Amino acid sequence: MDYYSIATILIVLSALFGYINVRFLKLPITIGLMLITIVFTVVLVGIAQFDDTLLIREREFISMIDFETVLLDIMLSFLLFAGALHTNFNQLKIQRGPILAFATLGVLVSTFLVGIVMFYVLQWMSLEVNFIYCLLFGALISPTDPIAVLGILKKAGAPKKLETKIVGESLFNDGVGVVVFLTIFAIAAKPDAAIEFSDIATLFGQEVIGGIVLGLLLGWITYRLMKSIDNYEIEVILTLATVMGGTMLAHELHLSAPLAMVTAGLIVGNDTVRNTAMSETTEAYVDKFWELIDVLLNTILFVMIGMEMLVLTLEGKFIYAGLLAIPIILMCRYISLWLPIKFFSKRLDFVPKTNLIMTWGGLRGGISIALALSLTQEMHRELFLVITYVVVVVSIVGQGLTVGPIIKKLTKKID
Repeated sequence: MDYYSIATILIVLSALFGYINVRFLKLPITIGLMLITIVFTVVLVGIAQFDDTLLIREREFISMIDFETVLLDIMLSFLLFAGALHTNFNQLKIQRGPILAFATLGVLVSTFLVGIVMFYVLQWMSLEVNFIYCLLFGALISPTDPIAVLGILKKAGAPKKLETKIVGESLFNDGVGVVVFLTIFAIAAKPDAAIEFSDIATLFGQEVIGGIVLGLLLGWITYRLMKSIDNYEIEVILTLATVMGGTMLAHELHLSAPLAMVTAGLIVGNDTVRNTAMSETTEAYVDKFWELIDVLLNTILFVMIGMEMLVLTLEGKFIYAGLLAIPIILMCRYISLWLPIKFFSKRLDFVPKTNLIMTWGGLRGGISIALALSLTQEMHRELFLVITYVVVVVSIVGQGLTVGPIIKKLTKKID
């Protein structure tokens, strides 16, 4: 099957499931689409007890999609740029201290805590897994997913300063989380090779700092080009070229494409650029174009996540390990956020119960699944893929459906 046919099937399914969600379920798009896709898959499994033709076809179709490449190398850049473009830059500037701490220190602490606890839990379950592979799992599950949480937060009417912290952290910790994962992956892939701390620091610095610098440069060039003309069609195409060309350049230079796209999106979307480089018409078209890209890719992504269930090795022990991992990950996230919140709460005005809300509002999504898919068989790919899938589904459905009411209840006295 060619790429056009695969894309067509995904878009047709996304449109159909999206219609069912809007018409009947009325759930947030990410939750609704994933639930409908999972139900659709379960129905196919049921039908397969009598005739397995459709099930075989769907499995063949899923096996043709390189989820890891499609999400990490293509979709993620578009989604992060779109998210950053609509993030309040001024609020982000005020909250930059805690956001930076959450996205770096928070991810690192969570990675090691999850890795350590899961190592002992898996040993207790008689699943012999090396500690370095548990750390890899900690790295892939620690980043929160801005794609899953953005729409839910807006619907919940969260206070702006709280929304900025959660969204800002999610936008940046994806890039940092991927770099942490790749660093540990490089160590795990060559256990006998001598790897110096300086090598790790260089890799981390190159990916993170290099990605941010590239994003600043791309954002500034896009701003200058948009300022020099007044033509909304070309200006929209310029933003598209920034994402596509910037992502390709980041991959060539071995820099973090997610961090580059977040930074570029924040530059292009901030009020100063909007007021000086975009006419009202251009601003409206740029915003609508990227909102549509965001929704389209979101629908496709969560349909793909739902369909991935068919290629999992659903052993009882693996599912049980996934269920045990849920409270462990939430506990580790709560602890990893505690120190930054304690430190910055003296300087900035924090919403009461910020740690609790950010822990429950830190949803896991497609990025974690994509990273789990990149593991090798030696790294216990099937085990960690099932654990990750269980955590992601419970996170998006369970936390996603309840985070709105929790935010409303805990922040009802706050303007």
